[in-house]
Amino acid sequence: MKHSAVIVCCVLCVSSMQAIGQERQNCTGPQLGTWALQSNTTEDLATGEKTELFGAHPSGYLSYGPDCRMSAILVKEGRKAPNSFVPTEAERVELYNGLVAYAGTYSIEGDKISHHVDASWNQSWTGTTQVRQFRIEGKTLYTKTLPARNALTGKESSSVLIWVKVE
Repeated sequence: MKHSAVIVCCVLCVSSMQAIGQERQNCTGPQLGTWALQSNTTEDLATGEKTELFGAHPSGYLSYGPDCRMSAILVKEGRKAPNSFVPTEAERVELYNGLVAYAGTYSIEGDKISHHVDASWNQSWTGTTQVRQFRIEGKTLYTKTLPARNALTGKESSSVLIWVKVE
């Protein structure tokens, strides 16, 4: 009898743990949806110089789901298509240098949104948390990266990105 009670207790504990593991996160708020990139200005913190690393008219999207998942892709203005379906090494490098893309989950605390990166164009970002200050004014989302080494330039910098809600 004791043996049966122990088995039932173990089954109930395992079932409860599985239910907790399957419990889905739920995110709400004005960040939900897809945002189109309008501008991306980077400031070199040592010199104060501001540049548009992806051009004056970059493209890209940032999406936040109610399941607390997010994805981002930023593409440099004027990227050239390779000469054939399979890019040469030089074309591949040029394409890579004009791209930022990652996906994962997100959490919000105050005016900061944290992107917990599960997959990334730059493997050094995978498994990290990228924190952004953010604010939403009407249909416009403003994000600002915290001071850090820029993944494209290697310089200590901060970037301001402006996004417009896709409807």
